[in-house]
Amino acid sequence: MKRKWMLFSAILLLSFLGACKGDQVTPDERLSEYISLWNEEKFDQMYEDYLSSTAKENYAKEDMAGRYKDLYSDLEINDIKVSFEKPSDDEQPDYEEVKEASFPIHVEMESIAGPVSFDHELTLVKETREEEENWYVNWDTTYIFKQLEDGDEVGLDTTSAPRGQIFDRNGNGLAINDTLPLMGIKPSAMEGHEQETIKALSEQLHLDVEYIEQQLNQDWVQPNLFVPLRTINPNNQELFDKLMALPGVFYKDQVGRYYPLGEAAAHLVGYTGDITAEELEEHEDDGYSAQDKIGKRGLELLYEEKLRGESGAEITIQKANGQKVTVASKKAKAGQDIRVTIDAEVQKTIYNQMNQRQGSAAAIHPKTGETLALVSSPSFDPNGLTSNAYAKLMEDETKPLLNRFTSLYAPGSTFKPVTAMIGLSSEAITPDQTRNIKGETWKKQGWGNYEVRRVTDPGHPVNLEDALVYSDNIYFAQTALDIGADHMVSGLKKFGFNEEIPYSYGIPQSKISNSGNLNEEILLADTGYGQGELQVSILHLATMFTPIINEGNLIKPQLLAEQEPEVWKENLVSAEQAEYIHQALRKVVSSPNGTARGANIQQVPLAGKTGTAELKSSQDDEGKENGLFVAYDSENQNLLISMLLENVQDDGGSTLAVERVTEVFKELYK
Repeated sequence: MKRKWMLFSAILLLSFLGACKGDQVTPDERLSEYISLWNEEKFDQMYEDYLSSTAKENYAKEDMAGRYKDLYSDLEINDIKVSFEKPSDDEQPDYEEVKEASFPIHVEMESIAGPVSFDHELTLVKETREEEENWYVNWDTTYIFKQLEDGDEVGLDTTSAPRGQIFDRNGNGLAINDTLPLMGIKPSAMEGHEQETIKALSEQLHLDVEYIEQQLNQDWVQPNLFVPLRTINPNNQELFDKLMALPGVFYKDQVGRYYPLGEAAAHLVGYTGDITAEELEEHEDDGYSAQDKIGKRGLELLYEEKLRGESGAEITIQKANGQKVTVASKKAKAGQDIRVTIDAEVQKTIYNQMNQRQGSAAAIHPKTGETLALVSSPSFDPNGLTSNAYAKLMEDETKPLLNRFTSLYAPGSTFKPVTAMIGLSSEAITPDQTRNIKGETWKKQGWGNYEVRRVTDPGHPVNLEDALVYSDNIYFAQTALDIGADHMVSGLKKFGFNEEIPYSYGIPQSKISNSGNLNEEILLADTGYGQGELQVSILHLATMFTPIINEGNLIKPQLLAEQEPEVWKENLVSAEQAEYIHQALRKVVSSPNGTARGANIQQVPLAGKTGTAELKSSQDDEGKENGLFVAYDSENQNLLISMLLENVQDDGGSTLAVERVTEVFKELYK
């Protein structure tokens, strides 16, 4: 019995020892934990808990964990995948008997210079710490990059990718890469003329005196060193000559972004600038670095992904013996050029004719929907734009930074052709039907003091053509009431109201009313002649005239060149009804009684519609007025311009817009 018990005890002891041996951490298990931390970039923990005593003696925590962090950050290392080959059960040695174990590892990662990968052998050693035996990594610098040895330095060379350029429909540059004169000062050459030079530079470069002095007082500035201020338009020879005549002013050639149309297209084309910390965070997965430029607004921002290209980069190791080893290399890839439907000549001509008046304009090819111009006035010159100059623009009362062609406005009487089309298609009116309206005011019973006023009483019953020629508010107010609220709302939706405009540039939705319906009679009546709570963009207003020219089809607006014309909304009116309105709009210009008779010129037979939108909270107020004119070539039908000028109450209302648009056609049809 005693012998059996001793045998049983021996078996238990062996079982216990076997269990202890099985519970012991193996080097492959430790390596697996270490690699998990590596993949998660937990370098501090890798150092503290997993490095061997020898490795810690050779490398301080900063030399290991700190170097990993710095290099991975500077080289934009991401998507790290470290793996190792675990030996099979047959190949696995008795780790109780050995003090060292090595495993093949494979390292992959993405970097600023492209993929990096290498194979290596990682060694672990057995050590006893605090009476516990475990395995620790015999780390050295070759685990960062296999070629990186003690005393070597890692280098990064980057090559900027040429940004794609933006061209108009005819190949004229809107945003191009060019050699620009970077104007600046050599302090020693100003001697005795400091105040004169700084004051003149402030005026001619639109920079504060304080800003120029701040640049001159930087720590690195020496008397004979060139202190850069800003680039200027390379084609502005007059400005260049004035600047170069100032004592102490010099220039250096610098490759940069140039906008040939300057302020005429600043809101449309936009500009580039240094990427901000916020933008870097927003685009953290898109390969940007702190040294990159990025599109800030307009087409530069809209097509940033295509334009930006891909910078080139090379990661190298400078060996202690002078040898240079390449770790990874990626060639720069130029950005994609963009060609848009804009016509630089049309854009420039419209902007110049607006003559710094606050307002917006759009020009389209009404048959194809191609956008020929999008103008916001006043504007600013994006060439060499500095933060200082930008701050001044923000304080300008005329708001030159406001993009008015993305703003919404009441369309006024330019909207009457739309009401006419809805009335005809819903059979609320017919072309021959007349309204016997007497006097200059009209109201429905129950409206109290509110009444609709028209400019002219022709002295006879008016049909649709008369109403368009005389721009009769009462006729269109009554027409809207006859159409009815529900049909008017559904009709407006067919014209694209209350929906996103299918357009690559961010143009806001046009609004029917604040509530989206027209359930109040006065609101419905006012909507009929373009007042009420209607809000439209200048581009959408231009687009709403296209059914008149396209047999009832509303054409989709286009911005990218070489796209096929598309119909956005079909059959809004019949071809006969469209032709009727077209002929009436020609008479708006050609008739002696037409509100746009000032546009009746020899160069081109224009058709169109005027509008004056009143901005006031009640009928008795005296508010501001916006003047509008939409006009098109009635024969060739290849150019339609819509223009809105703000605050025209002292300039004859829509007359000023008629004059400006007419001058544009005269200039373009020379």
